[in-house]
Amino acid sequence: MNLSLKKTAVISLCTAVLATNVSSSAFAVQTNQAADAVNLLSNHITNAKSALMAKLATIKYFSADFTQQILDADGNELLNASGTLAVKKPNLVHWNTAEPDESLIVSDGQTLWYLNPFIEQVSAFRLDKALLNTPILLLTSNDPELWQHYSVSSMNENNFLIHTNNNNSQVKTLELRFKKNTDKLDSFTILDATGQLSIFKLSKLDQDVPPDNALFKFIISEGIELDDQR
Repeated sequence: MNLSLKKTAVISLCTAVLATNVSSSAFAVQTNQAADAVNLLSNHITNAKSALMAKLATIKYFSADFTQQILDADGNELLNASGTLAVKKPNLVHWNTAEPDESLIVSDGQTLWYLNPFIEQVSAFRLDKALLNTPILLLTSNDPELWQHYSVSSMNENNFLIHTNNNNSQVKTLELRFKKNTDKLDSFTILDATGQLSIFKLSKLDQDVPPDNALFKFIISEGIELDDQR
């Protein structure tokens, strides 16, 4: 091989080695950046969950009126409803929809009752199972183990998005919005597996006077059929 060809071969080899080193360094940088991004996201999720749990821990009970707007996956309005909501820890709920069709959800701490007066039927579910599939019930519980089934993200200290970790859950996300710099719930939004969105806005919120315990007791009236799924 002549001198010119030797120089060319050496230059080519050096270029290849240099390119490999640069590529390896770039890959290492990208890998580190990706790892940092994952860690940052993980920390954000952990911090958001801790912040929300701390905020909810200050709420022992509340009652409110609500309006509900239901939108389909394309944003078309399907229904407007209204009613009252009362919550008391641990695990007590009285959720009465008055308009346009009456329905009632009551949790007595052991059983979740769903009454549909139109068809004269009440369904009964074990509360522990309902808690795992219904994120809104997180408002009623002080059990930190429940949060293992959910992830939380937030845009700011007043707005939190709760994501279920169960792929088979009917409810996919629950968004909680608080009044600025307070622990007072302002509204919440539920997104289900079909893409349907339910927007609840609260009014006459009372977190000072505990709801009457009688609200959280359910008695099956005569003529009402029991669908027992416990």
